[in-house]
Amino acid sequence: MKSLFRCPLCAAPLEREERRWLCPAGHSFDKAAAGYVHLLPANRKHSKDPGDDKAMVTARSAFLDKGYYAPLRDALCGAVAEYTVNFPDPVVLDSGCGEGYYTTGLFQALSQEEPAPQIAGVDLSRAALRRAAKRVPEGEFAVASAYHLPLPDASADVLVNIFSPLAAEEFARVLRPWGLFCYAVPSPRHLWQMKEVLYPSPYENPVKREDYPGFVWRNVREIRYTVTLEENADIMALFGMTPYAWKTPKEGIARLEALERLSCEVGFDLHLYQRV
Repeated sequence: MKSLFRCPLCAAPLEREERRWLCPAGHSFDKAAAGYVHLLPANRKHSKDPGDDKAMVTARSAFLDKGYYAPLRDALCGAVAEYTVNFPDPVVLDSGCGEGYYTTGLFQALSQEEPAPQIAGVDLSRAALRRAAKRVPEGEFAVASAYHLPLPDASADVLVNIFSPLAAEEFARVLRPWGLFCYAVPSPRHLWQMKEVLYPSPYENPVKREDYPGFVWRNVREIRYTVTLEENADIMALFGMTPYAWKTPKEGIARLEALERLSCEVGFDLHLYQRV
């Protein structure tokens, strides 16, 4: 079966066999028991086991599965469904797919019409991809870098990037002309009440619409709501999903760990671009 992926060593097409992906030059990549394939060459690995570890993935999965970020997922699925409504067989790539929460939503939303979409996800974390491949067994998932996507030129109709590294040049390479690029960023007051606990003088997130070579900006969908976290485990899981986990003083973390309940503003800007 033909794969959506290409060989990371020679860029030739890959064929999916029962237990491996194989290119005409003889490069072979074994299928992991969980269902994903490793397409990150050793010379592009910056650590022995890159990406989020098992504990981080488990906490994030538990948080997302409770629906706290469902409004973002629904807005994303709506935007992609509108764009692909007249596509007979859309190809969708989730770059930095993590455990597949958004990938699953996209596949389910687009599968309401026949035929089902062709969907793929890439991430550096093997722990995350184990979950993603089980969530969407119909898709293809690979350990790979966003800066070296294992896809042919102009092969995807839609590319989704939700809180993952932005590689605009590479995204433009793999998208077809007028393909859709969905990019989510936090709004100015995203998680404001959490930041008030963590920092003496919190500041709003800087928000500026960016222009990227090869793309034209179409519009933005603003998602704003409030969540109430009733368990400290959910509060700390959310904290661990943010950049604050890496740069917050111990005193701020201690204050957050003492909370049993937190009502917090949530906000995202979902920017929609098209490949030109």
